[in-house]
Amino acid sequence: MDRPAPADPSDHPAAQAQQGRFGNGGRDLTKGPILHTLLVFSAPTLVSNILQSLNGSVNAVWVGRMLGESALAATANANIVMFLVFSAVFGFGMAATVKVGQAFGAGNIDAARRTFGTAIGFCVALSLVVSVAGWVLAPALLRAMSTPPEIFTFAATYLRVIFVAMPASIITVMLGMGLRGAGDAQTSLRFMILAVVLDVALNPLLIAGAGAFPKMGIAGSALATAISAYVSMIGLVIYVYARNLPLRLRGAEIAYLIPARDELRYIVTKGLPLGAQMLLISMAGIIMVGLVNREGALASAAYGASLQVWTYLQMPAMAISAALSAMAAQAIGAGLSERLGKITRAGLILNVSITGAMTALLLLFDRPVLELFLGPASPAVDLARHIQILASWSYILFGVTMILFGTMRAGGVVIAPLVVLGIAMYPGRLGFYYFLYPLMGADALWLAFPVGSFVATALAIVAYRRPGWRDKARAVPEDECAEETHADGEGAGRMVPAL
Repeated sequence: MDRPAPADPSDHPAAQAQQGRFGNGGRDLTKGPILHTLLVFSAPTLVSNILQSLNGSVNAVWVGRMLGESALAATANANIVMFLVFSAVFGFGMAATVKVGQAFGAGNIDAARRTFGTAIGFCVALSLVVSVAGWVLAPALLRAMSTPPEIFTFAATYLRVIFVAMPASIITVMLGMGLRGAGDAQTSLRFMILAVVLDVALNPLLIAGAGAFPKMGIAGSALATAISAYVSMIGLVIYVYARNLPLRLRGAEIAYLIPARDELRYIVTKGLPLGAQMLLISMAGIIMVGLVNREGALASAAYGASLQVWTYLQMPAMAISAALSAMAAQAIGAGLSERLGKITRAGLILNVSITGAMTALLLLFDRPVLELFLGPASPAVDLARHIQILASWSYILFGVTMILFGTMRAGGVVIAPLVVLGIAMYPGRLGFYYFLYPLMGADALWLAFPVGSFVATALAIVAYRRPGWRDKARAVPEDECAEETHADGEGAGRMVPAL
């Protein structure tokens, strides 16, 4: 049963006309030059991704140098578990971003708040369950991963405290992704900076103890992350209400936090395949690590350094794809499906330009970059340079795939990208390795990356050019109008795009 839309002065057309079509803090991504808008909108997400990676790297340095290799290995084992959890949350968040974007594109702020409320309420409940279960089951999870005995105690302590931080981290992620759907990528960046600064500063103080800070060892590193997560989340919530941002819930709107069936169905059915895409990629990565380890310690070290570099190479594509999804979703909601091709082209231009330039710079200055991770005297440097030459350029193709998927995701397409990634990662990448390894040796490993990326890009182009998803995207505004017509004069009806 539809909930009546609460009366709110800020939702009155005259008030919105003064504040901009989306109200205070929202941004209309359906107007202006597409390339410039996409570049400016994706930049905060790219900076956030870089900050997260730098945060992890700096904290790893603190743990490794202050507590030793066993503690560092323990954090790596715990982080695998956390990645699996956040893969699901990422999927739900992206589904909410798309639906919020469609609602904003249609100028229906109340529908956006209903979707946002359902997403937040569902993920808060989920995070509390996962947090409690994770605390209890942390030892069993680590045993299932065959965590070595010498790091087991470290890993269990670290993982349990990180599970305590889970609700704050998930709420912050969901708030940020919802705001992105509303065209606001700046707000979440501000509080990401706050979280990173706190985390980096508190890590050494709580690990070793200083002044009023207790000496907590590896638990201190996890507690620093938890404190920074909760401070950032509380600050973000206060900011949303203080600035009266469009997605804030007040009065009767608080009831939107109770997940509505139709909204929840969309978020779960679209979110699970999106999360599964990340799991497919991570599982294929774990398999590749195992295959590399067979080549010996030198290959493992060279590949480890290469992975550090590739983390940054893939960031532009991920940021542009996320921004492009919000932009395309608003275009679909506004009935401007003819802009989708232009948005996609702008994304492809940005990806090829930025990722291509970064790849070229890496290959020109690969030795000093790799020596940062391996040391100038390491014999693995030359092998790592060889790996870079064979495989790094594949991230340009990876970016093309992510851009095409970003546009399709805005139209509610989630199964085709999952199938494409499954084929590219397994029959494509791993199949190439198994068939060519007897002839090429370890080079089959490194060339498997561009081969897998080529397969993914080719299949993504085929899927993108199919007309079916475009027809469904064009139908979204019509479905919204039909829902509003049956609202019986009590506000906008529940918006459920037929995707």
